[in-house]
Amino acid sequence: MSDIGDWFKSIPFITRYWFAGSIAVPLIGKLGLISPVNLVLWPESFFHKFQIWRPFTSTLYFPVGPGTGFLYLVNLYFLYQYSTRLETGAFDGRPADYIFMLLFNWICIVITGLMMDMQLLMIPLIMSVLYVWAQLNRDMIVSFWFGTRFKACYLPWVILGFNYIIGGSIVNELIGNLVGHLYFFLMFKYPMDLGGRSFLSTPQILYQWFPNRRGGVSGFGVPPSRRPAPQDQAGGGGGGGGGGGRHNWGQGFRLGDD
Repeated sequence: MSDIGDWFKSIPFITRYWFAGSIAVPLIGKLGLISPVNLVLWPESFFHKFQIWRPFTSTLYFPVGPGTGFLYLVNLYFLYQYSTRLETGAFDGRPADYIFMLLFNWICIVITGLMMDMQLLMIPLIMSVLYVWAQLNRDMIVSFWFGTRFKACYLPWVILGFNYIIGGSIVNELIGNLVGHLYFFLMFKYPMDLGGRSFLSTPQILYQWFPNRRGGVSGFGVPPSRRPAPQDQAGGGGGGGGGGGRHNWGQGFRLGDD
């Protein structure tokens, strides 16, 4: 048990609690401690009964059973792998920026879920994080099942097809990819490569709650350099030094590497 405890403690802070919640909440529903009906996203209950916890629990809950257990475990693996790689790579030492990315993606997914009457939001959020990692490591060659190899930028779409085979739907994966693309485009692509204005910036209050730190593990992708925003100049943190023209989106690890 000590080995499991040591491994759990080695998971980066934000990923650790997201990963733990994605195990605990489905287990609570599976054991019947709380009815799964109270954990999923019902627009009627959210808007008219003010059950405001549903957007949060529906992001962590997944109905684990004989027909869904494998899909759940696969996506739990993706959560652990790619959230860890982003948190210790492109967002290393910048927890506020990583939390802001998760919050932005989550809010977009919740709004979409309410509009489309989606009850489960776990897979879309995981896929949005995986999509951002793939774009920051887009030219890295990754290996998937059966020895297939391709550039990381294609990984979200390969997984979309893979989840369709084992789960029978692509709606969750597609929404996750689109939300991840929206974040990546507004945060990096549009203001840097296309010279547009920056629409997204991490709120200062998140820097106060989760201050930047130095050091840590790197090598899982480097965020593109960007022109200093006001909070960068004030020491709040951000994306590094400035620069014009096109940018190198970073390097990364092969899929499955430790």
